[in-house]
Amino acid sequence: MDISQRIEDYAIIGDCETAALVARNGSIDWLCLPRFDSGACFAALLGTSDHGRWLIAPAGAPEIKRRYLPDTLILETTFASQSGIAKLIDFMPLRGDNVHLVRIVRGEHGRVTFNTELVIRFGYGEIVPWVTRMDGVGLRAVAGPDMAELWTLVPLHGENFKTIGEFAVEAGESASFILTYGPSHRRLAQPADAAHLLHLTESFWHTWIGKCCLSGSWADAIRRSLITLKALTYTPTGGLVAAPTTSLPELLGGQRNWDYRYCWLRDATMTLLALMNTGYHEEAREWRNWLLRAVAGKPDQIQTMYGIAGERRLVGMTLPWLPGYAEATPVRVGNDAYRQLQLDVYGELIDALHQGREGALAPDESGWALQVAILNHLATRWSEKDHGIWEVRSDPEHFTYSKVMAWVAFDRAIKSAEIFNLQAPVDHWRELREAIHADVCLRGFDARLGCFVRSYGSKQVDASLLLLPAVGFLPPDDQRMVRTVDVIEQRLLRDGLLMRYDTIKTADGLPPGEGVFLACSFWLVDAYVLMGRHDDARMLFERLLNLRNDVGLLSEEYDPAAGRLLGNFPQALSHLSLVNSACNLSQMKKPVNQRTGKLLAGRIQAATRVG
Repeated sequence: MDISQRIEDYAIIGDCETAALVARNGSIDWLCLPRFDSGACFAALLGTSDHGRWLIAPAGAPEIKRRYLPDTLILETTFASQSGIAKLIDFMPLRGDNVHLVRIVRGEHGRVTFNTELVIRFGYGEIVPWVTRMDGVGLRAVAGPDMAELWTLVPLHGENFKTIGEFAVEAGESASFILTYGPSHRRLAQPADAAHLLHLTESFWHTWIGKCCLSGSWADAIRRSLITLKALTYTPTGGLVAAPTTSLPELLGGQRNWDYRYCWLRDATMTLLALMNTGYHEEAREWRNWLLRAVAGKPDQIQTMYGIAGERRLVGMTLPWLPGYAEATPVRVGNDAYRQLQLDVYGELIDALHQGREGALAPDESGWALQVAILNHLATRWSEKDHGIWEVRSDPEHFTYSKVMAWVAFDRAIKSAEIFNLQAPVDHWRELREAIHADVCLRGFDARLGCFVRSYGSKQVDASLLLLPAVGFLPPDDQRMVRTVDVIEQRLLRDGLLMRYDTIKTADGLPPGEGVFLACSFWLVDAYVLMGRHDDARMLFERLLNLRNDVGLLSEEYDPAAGRLLGNFPQALSHLSLVNSACNLSQMKKPVNQRTGKLLAGRIQAATRVG
């Protein structure tokens, strides 16, 4: 491959409906249009420049620095060379009728010559469009239903199915480029000028982050994570994608390459609490409403994940023309894990809806009849084997955490019924709750090891077991939990960071090997907080903050030996876990207390202090 950028070399820009990845070298190597889950028109991230990219950069090898403009998703890359200094500003304004991707080059000092190379390839890098000029103001690229128009005064010409150009800026000068996307059957209106779009975009982000109710030593990290989470939210529906990318590997050169451009029920409660506790009640309400719409229907048809509008068929396929990031294949679109039975999602769903009632996001009875039907279905299935939170590709098992989350489902439903006076078969639910608890403590606990195990009859542990106290299943000072944390530390820590499980000793249907899992490492922070190990919690939290790239972004996993981020990027679960761990370490509302019921969430305070 001819793309040498590391995952951590990328930054994200977006319009809250899709997102682009911009490399340090000024190349946009990933962009799906018009939605997160659409086909990519720039797919060099998973192949070569011939699979689509847009490069704007000076010739030679200048010094490069970058940042987001404060409290925005506007990326500023500064190129400094012997001849001068110039800045490249990349952003996507919130859309009206069409999608806009804006790039502005500004001269700061001296004179800097830039090269640009635009390679549009629809259909994930496979389809070469027909390109024509637009009366001296740019070009139009069309292929089937897709059309992109580039508006610029910079002279460009075609060469080997690419559009290239050279231009220079001096101090005080600027050159702008606006790439607009829309359906090919409709004429696209010329967009507003780039400076006006920049002003609108900056104002939007400043207004949005202004709702954040945090201050303190970690406030900058939390605000950056919140902006990232907003960028991963599909505004028309409120759905939150796990990541804007597909097939970035969990092991360089490996096969653990998945499409994360969908919405997981697994993240439901963490998302809701992260939003409510930081002042984003409207976003939390939209997420709650998305959840109810997505699962509406027959309870036995609930899925582990859905499309951003609640779509259910996420059929997987591979793209053989793409060689993969760092030659990690196959490149996948779609995710067949949507077909799996994962019992933990029932607990996440019911817990999220309970927390929504505590946070007064909707009338108390909203969605209650559907929840009762879902719980009646769960009563017939909780004792089955499933594929677990990690979506193993091996045979189903009785995963301990899955059973615990079935317990959570009935526990939260009982609390909702009691606190909000809702009609329900509470006595029957209490019996089920006690039966599940007893089953887990008997079959999910290994007496010889003295700890809970990954699945019934297993001798292995799993990082998801750290969540048992956090969801209220057992107190953190229960000796079984203390020993479980000890064994997890002994077996799963790598250079002070946590694997989700040992892929060498645990068969999951895939070749072994992956990085440490960043969300799980944040869960260890939360476990330390609950256990009163506050110094350990802070040290690990600070270590995790230092793994963010230079613009504050985290992927799914990390390779301690290579010092590389791994997996899809940026990863919502990592940033959600960062926000929730920061809240747990602070004096504000703590998610671990809200989920255990130790403190009722109530209505979130308007302001609090973090760090």
